[in-house]
Amino acid sequence: MKPALLLWLACLPLAAEEMAVDLNPARAAVTFTLGATLHTVHGSFKLKRGNLRFDTDTGRAGGEIVVDATSGLTGEGARDRRMHKEILETARYPEVAFSPDHVTGQLSPSGESRIDVRGAFQLHGASHEMTLHFLVQNQGGEFTATTDFTIPYIEWGLKNPSTFVLRVSDKVQMHIEAAGRASACSGTAVGQASACGGL
Repeated sequence: MKPALLLWLACLPLAAEEMAVDLNPARAAVTFTLGATLHTVHGSFKLKRGNLRFDTDTGRAGGEIVVDATSGLTGEGARDRRMHKEILETARYPEVAFSPDHVTGQLSPSGESRIDVRGAFQLHGASHEMTLHFLVQNQGGEFTATTDFTIPYIEWGLKNPSTFVLRVSDKVQMHIEAAGRASACSGTAVGQASACGGL
């Protein structure tokens, strides 16, 4: 084969690859901060499950990140009972979920990278489009990722917890830290089925 042809073949783009990232709930932290007139409320939830699939060529994504809404705690029993019964209504809506549909940015083979993940944020029975900005650290295929975002919960239809004495913010600040392992799905060339379920 002629050298010029070899050079041309070497420059052809590789087939698109579908990546899968599985999050470990035991190594995740979901925390929130809610400002108030008398004090700031800090709380936490537990990650129930999490996985992300995305095509590195097109950015198309799938999967879900699910938080156990019933696990929410702020450290004060009466406040927690009111949060679950009147605000989040966790008996009726036990999960909060984020379903990604597009990823912008590339995961670095090692070290730090930043990606934007767009998708549908499902809270209290309603879906809201949102883009989460992740800072990702890659150490040999083991990923840690963090993101901070704001939920305008009153605008989204949840009950305002303010009272005559206590006034709280109409937005809650969220912080998520998660860890997991990434892998390439088999059969990801164009036109082939993917072991990750396909996008």
